[in-house]
Amino acid sequence: MQRSYLLAPSILSADFARLGDEVQKVSAAGADWIHFDVMDNHYVPNLTVGPLVCQAIRPYTERPIDVHLMVKPVDALIPEFAKAGADIISFHPEASEHIDRTLSLIRDCGCQAGLVFNPATPLVWLEHVLDKVDLVLLMSVNPGFGGQKFIPSTLPKLRQARALLDRYEAETGRHIWLEVDGGVKVDNIAAVAEAGADVFVAGSAVFGAANAHDPNRYDSVIAQFRAELARIDREGA
Repeated sequence: MQRSYLLAPSILSADFARLGDEVQKVSAAGADWIHFDVMDNHYVPNLTVGPLVCQAIRPYTERPIDVHLMVKPVDALIPEFAKAGADIISFHPEASEHIDRTLSLIRDCGCQAGLVFNPATPLVWLEHVLDKVDLVLLMSVNPGFGGQKFIPSTLPKLRQARALLDRYEAETGRHIWLEVDGGVKVDNIAAVAEAGADVFVAGSAVFGAANAHDPNRYDSVIAQFRAELARIDREGA
């Protein structure tokens, strides 16, 4: 089955001194979503950005802002990010005392809801909440830092998730996005797509791929990603 593919560059690897400009340029180059990584130095060993930064970049793009909350506890931040302009909010099941309630909170705030799975987190958490999930995000690195290498065991897990989501879509007619984050590059995106992903987060592969003085750097690397995905479509046709 031919799928639509979306690219979601992660601002974690952008130049934070020029963040609005970076978001604007990567959007113009063809990014589908802007991926926004939130870390609290508690759930993960790093500290990044909060709702005020999300609010600050909102005027620089019309693309959906895809907020990934790597924080614990999680519920208090959800309304704040919704007010700041987030379109999608995802969280880790380990960070919520009541997963169903947290998913409902995200939707009640007017956003799409996602559930995130670390490399060693089993997909069994999805079993009773698929009706409230709009996106499933599989981490292909351990969360906390950008620039890590893709963990190969993510590929069979992606296939497992893809089969589950395809069965659900066949039964309900509702599509759930399958996103992957961590070490996605031009030379492995085809394998990740073949395993079932349809949304691809790329940080250093986009923002760090070319010379910072090259105004066409984002166009070039996003075109390379698109070419690889188009090849998969041609070969699968």
